[in-house]
Amino acid sequence: MSLAPGDFLAVWGFLALNILSPGPNVLNTLTSAMGSGRRAGLFSALGVGLGIGGWCLGMSLGMAAVFALVPLTARVLTVAGALLLAWFAARYLAAAWRGFGGGAAGGAGGAGALRGVAGLDGRASFLRSLAVNALNPKALTTWLVVLTIFPVAQAGAADIALLCAGASALSTGIHAVYALVFSTAPAARAYLRAAWAVNGAVGLFFLAVAAKLLAGAG
Repeated sequence: MSLAPGDFLAVWGFLALNILSPGPNVLNTLTSAMGSGRRAGLFSALGVGLGIGGWCLGMSLGMAAVFALVPLTARVLTVAGALLLAWFAARYLAAAWRGFGGGAAGGAGGAGALRGVAGLDGRASFLRSLAVNALNPKALTTWLVVLTIFPVAQAGAADIALLCAGASALSTGIHAVYALVFSTAPAARAYLRAAWAVNGAVGLFFLAVAAKLLAGAG
């Protein structure tokens, strides 16, 4: 490993905050666990972990090759990542405002309308989770931001392997907690009612990181 531990911790911390805030992957894990049981929820967590590991590997290797061919790309990506982070922050803060003002109705998808997905065995839940992850519009932009934080141009094969393994394990672990703790409708709704606070904290943090990236790119 040639990079400092802080390079990995910065990415994993960013991912943890992004995963904690409700989105398509979280809602899929919750509804799978609610409707088909904790086993289905845990298989959904495995699907999220594998999907995020795949995104990490593909984006890291692909952008490492681009950076080697066109070094200026790294600077351009830093500015683009900062702007994406600011956009993320605006979305999270808007969701927090809606949730604070509107209660459950302002949460991700509306906590009051949350319905479990019944009839999923482990395999079906795993495949469903992979599909949601692959089609999640937030995934591509998330990994573009990650590559502005992580020095992929200086990373070796072992560094990228560690980054992706950690991202996969982190995602699986957080979603497994969701599946175990929020596997009932009342628990899931209580979580989503409190999601405005999570969204607000994540939004403010992302704004601060965006400002730091833009300052460094100047």
